[in-house]
Amino acid sequence: MKKILAMIIAVFFVSSCVELPEGITPVKNFKVKKFMGTWYEIARLDHPFEQGMNSVTANFTLGSDGKITVQNNGYMVKWQEWRYAEATAAFADEKKTGFLKVSYIWPFYDPYVIFELEPDYDYAFVCGKDRSFLWLLARTEYVHRRVIEDFEAKAKELGFDTSQLIYVNHM
Repeated sequence: MKKILAMIIAVFFVSSCVELPEGITPVKNFKVKKFMGTWYEIARLDHPFEQGMNSVTANFTLGSDGKITVQNNGYMVKWQEWRYAEATAAFADEKKTGFLKVSYIWPFYDPYVIFELEPDYDYAFVCGKDRSFLWLLARTEYVHRRVIEDFEAKAKELGFDTSQLIYVNHM
Protein backbone atom coordinates (compact mmCIF):
# COMPACT_ATOMS: atom_id res chain seq x y z
CA MET A 1 0.00 0.00 0.00
CA LYS A 2 2.88 2.37 0.79
CA LYS A 3 4.35 1.75 -2.68
CA ILE A 4 1.04 2.60 -4.39
CA LEU A 5 0.70 5.79 -2.35
CA ALA A 6 4.30 6.74 -3.15
CA MET A 7 3.66 6.16 -6.86
CA ILE A 8 0.50 8.30 -6.79
CA ILE A 9 2.37 11.11 -5.02
CA ALA A 10 5.25 10.83 -7.51
CA VAL A 11 2.89 10.96 -10.53
CA PHE A 12 1.10 13.98 -9.05
CA PHE A 13 4.38 15.76 -8.32
CA VAL A 14 5.88 15.12 -11.75
CA SER A 15 2.68 16.01 -13.61
CA SER A 16 2.24 19.29 -11.75
CA CYS A 17 5.81 20.50 -12.43
CA VAL A 18 6.55 22.42 -15.57
CA GLU A 19 9.86 23.57 -16.97
CA LEU A 20 10.89 26.39 -19.24
CA PRO A 21 12.10 25.39 -22.69
CA GLU A 22 15.86 25.86 -22.88
CA GLY A 23 16.84 29.37 -23.98
CA ILE A 24 13.36 30.88 -23.52
CA THR A 25 12.95 33.62 -20.90
CA PRO A 26 9.49 34.69 -19.74
CA VAL A 27 8.70 38.38 -19.49
CA LYS A 28 9.30 40.13 -16.18
CA ASN A 29 7.01 42.65 -14.46
CA PHE A 30 4.01 40.64 -15.67
CA LYS A 31 0.66 42.07 -14.59
CA VAL A 32 -1.85 39.23 -14.53
CA LYS A 33 -4.93 41.50 -14.27
CA LYS A 34 -3.83 43.39 -17.38
CA PHE A 35 -3.42 40.07 -19.24
CA MET A 36 -6.99 38.97 -18.53
CA GLY A 37 -9.60 39.16 -21.28
CA THR A 38 -9.85 37.95 -24.84
CA TRP A 39 -6.84 37.18 -27.02
CA TYR A 40 -7.11 36.39 -30.74
CA GLU A 41 -4.80 33.79 -32.22
CA ILE A 42 -2.97 35.44 -35.12
CA ALA A 43 -0.42 32.71 -35.89
CA ARG A 44 0.55 29.30 -34.54
CA LEU A 45 2.51 26.17 -35.11
CA ASP A 46 -0.20 23.63 -35.80
CA HIS A 47 -1.14 20.67 -33.59
CA PRO A 48 -3.91 18.08 -33.84
CA PHE A 49 -5.99 19.88 -31.20
CA GLU A 50 -6.16 23.02 -33.38
CA GLN A 51 -5.87 21.56 -36.88
CA GLY A 52 -8.43 22.98 -39.27
CA MET A 53 -9.56 25.70 -36.88
CA ASN A 54 -10.14 29.35 -37.65
CA SER A 55 -11.38 32.21 -35.48
CA VAL A 56 -9.43 30.88 -32.50
CA THR A 57 -9.59 32.87 -29.27
CA ALA A 58 -8.57 32.42 -25.66
CA ASN A 59 -10.39 34.24 -22.88
CA PHE A 60 -8.58 34.54 -19.55
CA THR A 61 -10.56 35.23 -16.37
CA LEU A 62 -9.10 35.80 -12.92
CA GLY A 63 -11.27 34.49 -10.10
CA SER A 64 -11.53 36.06 -6.66
CA ASP A 65 -9.54 33.08 -5.35
CA GLY A 66 -6.63 33.94 -7.68
CA LYS A 67 -7.28 31.02 -10.04
CA ILE A 68 -7.18 31.71 -13.76
CA THR A 69 -9.74 30.14 -16.08
CA VAL A 70 -8.92 29.87 -19.78
CA GLN A 71 -11.79 29.38 -22.26
CA ASN A 72 -10.52 28.47 -25.74
CA ASN A 73 -12.84 28.72 -28.75
CA GLY A 74 -12.29 27.89 -32.38
CA TYR A 75 -14.32 27.25 -35.49
CA MET A 76 -13.72 23.81 -37.03
CA VAL A 77 -14.08 24.55 -40.73
CA LYS A 78 -14.41 20.91 -41.86
CA TRP A 79 -17.47 20.26 -39.67
CA GLN A 80 -18.73 23.84 -39.63
CA GLU A 81 -18.99 23.89 -35.87
CA TRP A 82 -17.52 25.70 -32.89
CA ARG A 83 -15.22 23.83 -30.52
CA TYR A 84 -14.59 24.80 -26.90
CA ALA A 85 -12.04 23.76 -24.31
CA GLU A 86 -11.62 25.04 -20.79
CA ALA A 87 -8.47 24.99 -18.70
CA THR A 88 -7.18 26.32 -15.43
CA ALA A 89 -3.91 28.18 -15.11
CA ALA A 90 -1.65 29.19 -12.25
CA PHE A 91 1.74 30.77 -11.91
CA ALA A 92 4.54 28.27 -12.46
CA ASP A 93 7.03 30.64 -10.87
CA GLU A 94 6.84 34.03 -9.22
CA LYS A 95 3.71 36.11 -9.87
CA LYS A 96 5.56 38.92 -11.64
CA THR A 97 6.81 36.58 -14.38
CA GLY A 98 4.89 35.53 -17.53
CA PHE A 99 5.34 31.84 -16.83
CA LEU A 100 2.11 29.95 -16.23
CA LYS A 101 1.18 26.30 -15.98
CA VAL A 102 -2.05 25.30 -17.72
CA SER A 103 -4.15 22.21 -17.13
CA TYR A 104 -6.93 20.86 -19.33
CA ILE A 105 -6.97 17.58 -17.36
CA TRP A 106 -6.03 17.73 -13.70
CA PRO A 107 -3.35 17.00 -12.42
CA PHE A 108 -1.45 17.34 -15.71
CA TYR A 109 0.06 20.75 -16.53
CA ASP A 110 1.88 22.23 -19.48
CA PRO A 111 3.98 25.39 -19.49
CA TYR A 112 2.58 28.57 -21.00
CA VAL A 113 5.51 30.93 -21.49
CA ILE A 114 4.90 34.54 -22.46
CA PHE A 115 8.31 35.52 -23.83
CA GLU A 116 7.37 38.82 -25.47
CA LEU A 117 4.62 41.19 -24.41
CA GLU A 118 3.80 44.59 -25.86
CA PRO A 119 3.81 47.22 -23.05
CA ASP A 120 0.06 47.93 -23.40
CA TYR A 121 -0.63 44.18 -23.62
CA ASP A 122 -1.85 44.52 -27.22
CA TYR A 123 0.03 41.41 -28.40
CA ALA A 124 2.02 38.53 -26.91
CA PHE A 125 4.45 35.88 -28.13
CA VAL A 126 3.79 32.58 -26.33
CA CYS A 127 5.33 29.13 -26.39
CA GLY A 128 4.77 25.81 -24.68
CA LYS A 129 6.96 23.01 -23.43
CA ASP A 130 9.20 22.86 -26.49
CA ARG A 131 9.76 24.53 -29.84
CA SER A 132 6.79 22.82 -31.48
CA PHE A 133 4.34 25.04 -29.52
CA LEU A 134 4.22 28.69 -30.57
CA TRP A 135 1.53 31.37 -30.80
CA LEU A 136 1.18 35.03 -31.68
CA LEU A 137 -1.80 36.41 -29.75
CA ALA A 138 -3.37 39.86 -30.00
CA ARG A 139 -6.25 41.84 -28.54
CA THR A 140 -7.65 42.34 -32.02
CA GLU A 141 -8.29 39.96 -34.91
CA TYR A 142 -5.52 41.53 -36.98
CA VAL A 143 -2.13 43.08 -36.27
CA HIS A 144 0.18 45.38 -38.18
CA ARG A 145 2.60 43.62 -40.53
CA ARG A 146 5.50 44.90 -38.35
CA VAL A 147 4.21 42.80 -35.41
CA ILE A 148 4.18 39.66 -37.58
CA GLU A 149 7.69 40.43 -38.86
CA ASP A 150 8.95 40.95 -35.28
CA PHE A 151 7.26 37.71 -34.18
CA GLU A 152 8.77 35.71 -37.03
CA ALA A 153 12.26 37.17 -36.44
CA LYS A 154 12.19 36.59 -32.66
CA ALA A 155 10.78 33.07 -33.04
CA LYS A 156 13.37 32.15 -35.67
CA GLU A 157 16.16 33.56 -33.49
CA LEU A 158 14.94 31.33 -30.63
CA GLY A 159 14.98 28.20 -32.82
CA PHE A 160 11.30 27.83 -33.82
CA ASP A 161 10.53 26.55 -37.34
CA THR A 162 8.76 29.65 -38.65
CA SER A 163 8.31 28.08 -42.09
CA GLN A 164 5.55 25.97 -40.49
CA LEU A 165 3.53 28.90 -39.11
CA ILE A 166 -0.18 29.01 -39.83
CA TYR A 167 -1.92 32.38 -39.98
CA VAL A 168 -5.43 32.20 -38.57
CA ASN A 169 -8.47 33.51 -40.44
CA HIS A 170 -11.11 35.27 -38.38
CA MET A 171 -14.74 35.45 -39.48
